[in-house]
Amino acid sequence: MFQAGKKEFVWILVLVFCVLAGDLVSKPDKEAAGVTRKEQESRKILFFGDSLTAGYGLDSSEQAFPYLVWKELSKPYPKLQFTNAGVSGDTTSGGLARLDWVLSSPYDVFVLELGANDSMRGVAPKTTEENLRTIIRKVRAKYPKIRILLVGMRTFPNLGREYSEEFRAVYPRIAKEEKVDLVPFLLVGVAGEKKLNQRDGIHPTAEGHRILAKTVLPYLRKQLN
Repeated sequence: MFQAGKKEFVWILVLVFCVLAGDLVSKPDKEAAGVTRKEQESRKILFFGDSLTAGYGLDSSEQAFPYLVWKELSKPYPKLQFTNAGVSGDTTSGGLARLDWVLSSPYDVFVLELGANDSMRGVAPKTTEENLRTIIRKVRAKYPKIRILLVGMRTFPNLGREYSEEFRAVYPRIAKEEKVDLVPFLLVGVAGEKKLNQRDGIHPTAEGHRILAKTVLPYLRKQLN
């Protein structure tokens, strides 16, 4: 009886050891799965903007910053999708008018890049601000869990100091009050640089768009994490 009991006891110890060992081996796998879960999820980004988003004057839309950003982000996020909804010449009013159609499909991240054409037309900064706020609120009303990235813009100095300062203040104020992330200035390092802009001095070259992509990239990484 004692010998049989001893054998049973030994087998129980072996079984317990195997279970514990198996748990130790599987834990790192579970933790690794937890780390990469977000990276494996299917995500969708919508770039909503004007000619800067559309890639005006470039040989291919694949030279525009939205594609370049997506290409870089698709390395850690292989299932990431994006839509370039940039329309050359679009204003905040025009963007607001076409918003419902664009939002017919759900997205995880909404990148809002509008306002440059407002300033070129001398639109009152107050109007630009109202339109941008309305766009943000409509996007959230449609998709409450969506993350929004507002892309800041500045205007030309020839419009006057007062107008320029008022326009420049629109974006950080909206970001703070509407609680959205902000790229302070999309064209940082590109605006005013002749070799990085096309002949019109306004629209970036392919090289300029590579800089735009580097500017936007860290903000979108944050949005996806």
